[in-house]
Amino acid sequence: MLQHFGNYLLFIASLFYRGEGPKIIFNRTIDEAILIGINSVFIVAIVSTFIGAVTCVQTAYNLTNALIPRSTIGFMVREMTLLELAPTITSIVLAGKVGSNIAGGLGTMKITEQVDALEVMGINSASYLVLPKILAAVFVFPLLVIIAMFLSIGGGYLAGTLTGEVTAQEYITGIRSDFIPYNIVFALIKSVVFAFLISSISSFRGYNTSGGALEVGESSTKAVTFSVIAILVADYLLAQMLL
Repeated sequence: MLQHFGNYLLFIASLFYRGEGPKIIFNRTIDEAILIGINSVFIVAIVSTFIGAVTCVQTAYNLTNALIPRSTIGFMVREMTLLELAPTITSIVLAGKVGSNIAGGLGTMKITEQVDALEVMGINSASYLVLPKILAAVFVFPLLVIIAMFLSIGGGYLAGTLTGEVTAQEYITGIRSDFIPYNIVFALIKSVVFAFLISSISSFRGYNTSGGALEVGESSTKAVTFSVIAILVADYLLAQMLL
């Protein structure tokens, strides 16, 4: 375990050694951001909307005390969305989609000797291939989390009003009650950390693939597994440090 962690740190350091020019990195980062962001909007929208709806319905189901106002449903949906559901669940979903794609792509390039060809041409393959992916993920993930926030709260609104569990006025009152702006900042900080972990771990697993097609699949699986574990550990540590 320590050996793998040490190799991971050396891999991250190699991204900045003999790096490519800023213009090349910028252009590749934009391309990667489009691939990561645009291709992930649909799955993020579906997951976040239904998570918000389920949270609203389940909160209403458990809210049996007549002394507790129904606006608490909106309050709970907002707090759960901002603090945990939007940044963490969205990142776990993206770990499966984006992480496996990064690991599989780099693994395929590695076993087909495309990475070696870049090295022969004097290009730092790690910097050229991996650094733009990490920068793009760090830039795009917070935007996806913001979308998830809005859609999750909107999904809760639709579920609550359509089922009659809460009126529109009560729900809006709840989501406006005792709002703490720092919670949004906290969620965005988590999204940046999760983006770095997912992209760097997946790139590390894919870049160090050896063998054939079977090993590419194994690298993708390990990338998703380790990314999810890293997200959960980082989630706990960030909550301890920042809340």
